[in-house]
Amino acid sequence: QAASSGGHEQMVKLLLDKGADVHAQGGYYGNALQAASSGGHEQVVKLLLDKGADVNAQGGRYGNALQAASSGGHEQVVKLLLDKGADVNVERAKV
Repeated sequence: QAASSGGHEQMVKLLLDKGADVHAQGGYYGNALQAASSGGHEQVVKLLLDKGADVNAQGGRYGNALQAASSGGHEQVVKLLLDKGADVNVERAKV
């Protein structure tokens, strides 16, 4: 999540190539896709989605990647997530 939240595309790619789990959950953001979406890091979001990240995965501060991107006003990331099937009506999971 740290590399994703910082927008470090090459580091994210390296970690994924070395076996990092694109579906790993936990921490402040919930998962790497939410971390990248929160920061508006479009290229990292694309990379994670290409590697199979679940666009509607729940968890973390924002609930899901679409909410994270929307919260930050990251229009291009929001459009990308919607194009990849993000559910605009999903409710945040109750903790």
